Amino acid sequence: MPKRRHEPIRTCVGCRQEGSRHSLIRLVRTPEGAVVVDPAGRAPGRGAYLHPTEDCVRQARRRRALERALKAAVPEPVWQELASGSADSGIFGFPASGRPGGAGEDPGPR
Repeated sequence: MPKRRHEPIRTCVGCRQEGSRHSLIRLVRTPEGAVVVDPAGRAPGRGAYLHPTEDCVRQARRRRALERALKAAVPEPVWQELASGSADSGIFGFPASGRPGGAGEDPGPR
């Protein structure tokens, strides 16, 4: 029986529910202080995770959860990018149920 790989668990700042790192979108405050979306999930800086759903984006904005988690103001273009991408198809082309390679799926060669 093959050994199962550990799947990192992160918490969505919008709904406060846990999910696999691959099922959430990472936003990062860069060392220069800019807040950007990190689709690869590897950019250096302080990160926060958000489900790719309209409800989680709306809750995070209403409660100022991203600002609090990143300790920086989130600029309007980032909110617009999140809002436009989270509509029907999910953020950045990923389905609303999560990114490919989510929990239980084989992430492929690394």
